[in-house]
Amino acid sequence: MSTLPVVDIPVTAEPVLSSDEGGIVLKHDRLFLVATNSGDIVEGRDRHLGLFIDDTRILSRYVLRLQGSPCAVLSTQVPEVFRSQIDVAVGDRLFGGDPWDPRNVIHVRRQQLLDGDALIERLTLANHLTRPIDYTIELDLGSDFADMFEVRGWDRSGRGKVLEPVPHDRSLDLSYRGLDGLLVGTTIRFREPPDIVGPTGATWHFKLAANGTTSVEWEVVAWDEIQSAPPWKEDFDARCERMRATYSVWREECSRWHSDVPFFDRILGQAVNDLRSLYSRIHDTEVITAGIPWYSTVFGRDSIIASLQMLPLNRRVAVDTLRYLARFQGRKHDPFTEEEPGRIMHELRRGEMARAGEIPHIPYYGTIDATPLWLILLHETWRWTNDLALVREMMPHAERALAWLDSYGDLDGDGFIEYTQRSEKGLRHQGWKDSGDGVPLPDGGAPPPPIALVEVQGYVYDAKERMSALMKALGRLDDAERLKAESRVLCDRIQEYYWDEGLGSFALALDGNKQPVPTLTSNAGHLLWSRVPTPQQAAALCEKLLGPSMFSGWGIRTLAEAQPVFNPMSYHNGSIWPHDNALIMLGLSLYGFGRNTLPVIRAMYDAAANMDDYRLPELFCGMTRTGGMRPVLYPVSCSPQAWASGAFFMMLQGALGIFADAPRGILHIREPHLPTFLDRLTIEGLQVGRSHVSIEFRRRGDRTFANLLRVSGEPLHVWIELS
Repeated sequence: MSTLPVVDIPVTAEPVLSSDEGGIVLKHDRLFLVATNSGDIVEGRDRHLGLFIDDTRILSRYVLRLQGSPCAVLSTQVPEVFRSQIDVAVGDRLFGGDPWDPRNVIHVRRQQLLDGDALIERLTLANHLTRPIDYTIELDLGSDFADMFEVRGWDRSGRGKVLEPVPHDRSLDLSYRGLDGLLVGTTIRFREPPDIVGPTGATWHFKLAANGTTSVEWEVVAWDEIQSAPPWKEDFDARCERMRATYSVWREECSRWHSDVPFFDRILGQAVNDLRSLYSRIHDTEVITAGIPWYSTVFGRDSIIASLQMLPLNRRVAVDTLRYLARFQGRKHDPFTEEEPGRIMHELRRGEMARAGEIPHIPYYGTIDATPLWLILLHETWRWTNDLALVREMMPHAERALAWLDSYGDLDGDGFIEYTQRSEKGLRHQGWKDSGDGVPLPDGGAPPPPIALVEVQGYVYDAKERMSALMKALGRLDDAERLKAESRVLCDRIQEYYWDEGLGSFALALDGNKQPVPTLTSNAGHLLWSRVPTPQQAAALCEKLLGPSMFSGWGIRTLAEAQPVFNPMSYHNGSIWPHDNALIMLGLSLYGFGRNTLPVIRAMYDAAANMDDYRLPELFCGMTRTGGMRPVLYPVSCSPQAWASGAFFMMLQGALGIFADAPRGILHIREPHLPTFLDRLTIEGLQVGRSHVSIEFRRRGDRTFANLLRVSGEPLHVWIELS
């Protein structure tokens, strides 16, 4: 057990609710919408606005005009991740009323829904005047069919051609012929025929009765030469109920986490729904995708870490991720995509620029860590499921991944794996901090490649330890002993080459000259999760990570405040990432420092309470927390983001000491600790092997007790070790 002091921070009595200035984000399956608070997509306002599918913006202009005049937005709500509701008021001055008494007399409710590959909208108007009025609705429509890389600012030498819109009586077709030759399109279909359908939109003229209501519906669907637009389905209400049923089934598949703090339950519930929204069907397979708006696609690293976080929540995601990434495992040498035999991919894109060969993401393989992380996921999934058939199915892929580590991953044969950019359009840095300046020297300079990141060596050590266990389970004892020996040698060498006594931590990396990069970062904290540090090194890391230079009060920073290169507004050099914190906290718990992680969980809870929709974003800025202030948002952070949505479950797993050993029929609860804002947390339906377990944790003062409520299915031993 830790003897280090436990950090505490001042807390706000009540969460400060964020404003609705962030706009609307809806997501389900392959489709997502990013709109203003009024539900519009305004060209030229914010580049990320739009309706997107498969890395293509299928609507770039979507503006509703009511009586040709701006209206007051009364409320913008996203009650479910796939549905929004915007309430708007229109004053009576437009209908001859007193301009000095601008009473609201027309109520407009705008409801938007994602169902499959369609956006459905219902508009309901209520006239609260005591006389009938004439009323006009205009819907302005258009699409640039921009590739997501264009939206992000990628320069292109040319692009395809936007074709002339084709209006019909009850629909409007927009289309685009890409540089790859594929014709793609968007169709907007109107249930109630407009009075006018033109190349830029539709117009309805109404006679609204006194105290009367009326409504109109339309849908937006994508199509291409290969896949035609789906037929019109049921009305808005029926489709909404079907979507609710879909999410209800998902929640039933998941374990249920609930506490004595309803607001915390709401945060966890939002995360569960967000993870379902990011669980998309790609290539006829469901797989977890990264985040909205920039990364609505499969990422090797992101999908693997999110799957690891979700093992106590829903094990199916991990199985699907393993199979999907194995399907695209590298088979050949390709300098453009950086594919190599056995390598697990980094990122897959499906838009025009990928299809036309302008970018290497078809898929792109420029990642140094996805391959060992895939091996870790395979073993950890076995620990939760005891599915040896899955292990046998994946073993050929695992052997190719191990071969990649020892050959292509180790560029110079020194026993460490390293990377250097090989594709002209690839990534300079290929760890999780993959921005151009994500691996800095303390003064901000760039170390020469190839780069051997510290946390990646830990992943490789852990992968070989775990693969040794899997080989033993399969009866391959010689392979098990060989991998075990290799992992021990690597562990010793990491401690020898990376530990910096003066830094009180491990170096960020070894550069191309095998010189340590002595920058104090969160990367070293991942070694705790891999179980590389000695107990003395782990204690020093705990003190350093939770000290004032690394811990901002909102979370552990990616880079220490005391470093000259520190920038709290940067992507990777001083910001706070929830998934990074979660991996570190799970690692600290493995070394007996679970109690020390509790202030970080409290900080993340306070941060989520101050975010739109009560969800943790991909990252936020690393300024020091001051009383009464909210965390500072990073301007282009993805939200929802899978490994941010899954972070709380991994944090709680670590703090509560939940470790599955399904092959032995055991669930370990090791020195559980509840954060101080919780007195009780219950987990129901936790799946370990073929058993379902329900456990209640209760806090009394500074001690937490675990009570086994029930076990169903196969027998399971639950070992509870209290501190």
